[in-house]
Amino acid sequence: MHGKDVTLEGVSITYPNGYTAVQPTDLKVEAGEFFSILGPSGCGKTTILRAVSGFNEPSTGRILIGGEDMAGIGPNARPTALIFQNLALFPLMPVWENVAFGLEARGISKRKRREKAQELLDLVALGDQGEKLPSELSGGQRQRVAIARALAVEPAVLLLDEPLSALDLKLRQHMRAELRAIQKKTGVTFIYITHDQGEALTMSDRIAVMNKGVVEQVGTGDEIYSRPRTAFAASFVGEVNRFDGRVESVANGQAVVTTALGQFRARNPEGMEPGSEAMLFVRPEAMAPLHSENRIEARLVRRDLEGAFLNLFFDAGGTEIAVHVTNDAKAPALVVGDTLALGFAPDAAVVLPAGALARTGQELAAQ
Repeated sequence: MHGKDVTLEGVSITYPNGYTAVQPTDLKVEAGEFFSILGPSGCGKTTILRAVSGFNEPSTGRILIGGEDMAGIGPNARPTALIFQNLALFPLMPVWENVAFGLEARGISKRKRREKAQELLDLVALGDQGEKLPSELSGGQRQRVAIARALAVEPAVLLLDEPLSALDLKLRQHMRAELRAIQKKTGVTFIYITHDQGEALTMSDRIAVMNKGVVEQVGTGDEIYSRPRTAFAASFVGEVNRFDGRVESVANGQAVVTTALGQFRARNPEGMEPGSEAMLFVRPEAMAPLHSENRIEARLVRRDLEGAFLNLFFDAGGTEIAVHVTNDAKAPALVVGDTLALGFAPDAAVVLPAGALARTGQELAAQ
């Protein structure tokens, strides 16, 4: 098997009711890449997946797979395979027949189908499960059967629509490693849809962050996490402290921002000018008690122990500040109610144009 690249050129998708699910988008997924599209529900990520697979036609632009324009080519004729959340295994068919199902329509003999199914079951570490029914397998095993079935037709591009969302946390974490290993073994291009930032960061070569039909940023996990380009990307991927303000001055790739808690200096990757409305973002692990720069007086209001880590939550004039530290001899001996100075290095924080933010878990739970 081998993967092909996937290119979107000015692709937008508007439904008959007038709703535009995907704004004009340019995107290139490299051959053999594990590429994730990450975003909240309703952002357009599944719509893009269905367009690549041929179930949605672009309203504008074109989709190329391996350099070939897919216009007018139906789902069955494309070099793609799609795995849905519900897996859609046939309950009364043994596992090996589920895997080989797509080969029968191609006129391949039963013996060859059986050989191919066994080869793929070996690949996904289910070599001895071929005679069982899907109901006799665990959730993770059924997931691997669905992957083997999709790979049986030798797609160049495997499209996965939140395939782990129905699994419990430990199994999801295990399956992340399994999926990544399978992708590396086969060399097939994986395009993976998820709203789970942990999945995207753990598995992907690169990630596209989407919001309201727009791809806000494309980059490696490190780039998305450490060097976000928009307020939405900064607030959606990982925990972050935010300080709203106005750019006071700029110099040497940094900006000084005036906020309700004082003036802070941070990286200015978007070249913001003095007077601009801004948001300053700093990760909790970059906040340090007694740090000498960008100091903030704050009172400890909560202390959550997570084994090797301490999550400390402070109040500074009504603003909550999260601080993550390693639970070792260097961790500050603090009790709730203590007041101390927090700070962060300018290079550990970023100033971005004020913009839409990702909704918090609390906001979503309140719906």
